[in-house]
Amino acid sequence: MSKLDNLTLTKLYYSIGEVATIFDVNTSLIRFWEKEFSVIQPKKNKKGNRLFTVKDIEHFNKIYQLVKEQGYTLDGAKKALKSGGKSESGEVNPHEILIDKLEKIKLQLLALKK
Repeated sequence: MSKLDNLTLTKLYYSIGEVATIFDVNTSLIRFWEKEFSVIQPKKNKKGNRLFTVKDIEHFNKIYQLVKEQGYTLDGAKKALKSGGKSESGEVNPHEILIDKLEKIKLQLLALKK
């Protein structure tokens, strides 16, 4: 279920605190995802505060679903966003999901080995 399903976005710009509240995450995670995902390009006011558009929030929603709900790695989420997260038939590609999960497990096992 999407975080935006029961939410009406009526403002032109949203602060980082408002975006963090929508997704129930820390503002530091919003800043981190902003740096990691080039699709998020907030405007900044004279004070340097980030101002997110509805489009930015929609991108955050896709990232949130991929990373937090579907268990994608950040690299996997980046690939899924580039491909639209779908195969040629319009379906979510289960092979990509499986590969991402296996890569995540591999990283965890390598960390345990050390």
